[in-house]
Amino acid sequence: MNTKFETLKADVQEIIDLIAAKNDREANNKLLEVSETLDEMIDFAEEDEEVREISRYQVLLNQLHVKINGEEQVDGDA
Repeated sequence: MNTKFETLKADVQEIIDLIAAKNDREANNKLLEVSETLDEMIDFAEEDEEVREISRYQVLLNQLHVKINGEEQVDGDA
């Protein structure tokens, strides 16, 4: 299990680095790739801890998606 998440961690760091470099197109492409990987992982997750860890990455990817695409979250203050 650890190797899968080490790879995910590196991929997420790559997305963050691309955002920092203002390369939003590549960041978005990488984000989509990692999202697909997470979807596959959740389909085959066998342990609750795996599901929790995958969920954490999904939340992080959602936040990065908002950062890349400049979408405001609706919280009633808009």
